Amino acid sequence: MALHGWTGKLLRVNLTEGTTTVEPLNEQWARDYIGGRGLGARYLYEEVDPTIDPLVPANKIIWATGPLTGTNASCGARYMVITKGLQTNTITTSNSGGHWGPELKFAGYDMVIIEGRAKQPVYLWIFNDQVEIRDAGHLWGKTVFDTEDELKAEVAQPDAASVASAPPAKIWSNSPPS
Repeated sequence: MALHGWTGKLLRVNLTEGTTTVEPLNEQWARDYIGGRGLGARYLYEEVDPTIDPLVPANKIIWATGPLTGTNASCGARYMVITKGLQTNTITTSNSGGHWGPELKFAGYDMVIIEGRAKQPVYLWIFNDQVEIRDAGHLWGKTVFDTEDELKAEVAQPDAASVASAPPAKIWSNSPPS
């Protein structure tokens, strides 16, 4: 049976081992849990112990597209990020738009599951079926805008590259600084 709107593949990235593998998407879950948020939450539910601390390497972060990502449908440029959240200690999701989600789908993946912890700063480079975990020491501590500019300068077609990045983290224990 066809998985309309899905590529049928996910990319698993193990930062501890420095490896990437391609796996088939769970077709039944893709049918039962609508969209990237639902499917990503199901994967997280199955793979992450609900009692773990959100900051340990056993937690995972999942970048997921939905079946309409990359189409001309309204909101067809969205993708989800799913993990066990620090503030809620439960499954938390965020969604974003732009080119990154459709480009992941065009590269042939419905989602990326990132697990483990790298020994040094790294970034994930995806170009169709070529996937690499690359050194990001030169990007550490930079702003989102500087990171995007530097990464685009490293590739052959900077205008065609899409970057998803996060600013340097600021974590507080009980409440945000005033």
